[in-house]
Amino acid sequence: MKEVVLFIATSLDGYIADEDGGVDWLFTDGDYGYNEFIDSVDTLLIGRKTYDQILTFGSWPYKGEKCYVFTRSKTTKSDNNVLFSKEPVKLTDKLLEGGGKNIWLVGGSDIISLLFNNALIHRIVLSVHPIVLGKGIPLFKNINKITELQLVKSHTYENGLVQLQYSLLPKQK
Repeated sequence: MKEVVLFIATSLDGYIADEDGGVDWLFTDGDYGYNEFIDSVDTLLIGRKTYDQILTFGSWPYKGEKCYVFTRSKTTKSDNNVLFSKEPVKLTDKLLEGGGKNIWLVGGSDIISLLFNNALIHRIVLSVHPIVLGKGIPLFKNINKITELQLVKSHTYENGLVQLQYSLLPKQK
């Protein structure tokens, strides 16, 4: 069954970026399962702020992938790399009905919370970097329910990075 997978990195204190959206603190010395993961997806869901941050990195890193950027902007037009949408829940539901590979929820915090609250995230692959930022953009914010997760796999790297993979348990009444 097709899944929405949140594959993301965080600091030990739960931030996905510093206060300015910067991620220069992330380890870049290894693959950390990225190549295997990217081969398992064919669609990316990206929040507008994360999209803007990705554009500062240079050339578009996801050529050949279907990419959707969620935005509240009235003036944004789709380009060669992405399609823009104002309806993340509706679009995600529609994408899950189609064929193909899994869907990568890239981030950020607002879209993660919205899809999480609507039970549209099926698996989380979380790379916890051994660094404390003290402040920044949190992984989760405005979560409106307690959700149980099941640890599926964990891997510890020599540099202290820990990658945790969780499945979200079915909805409980």
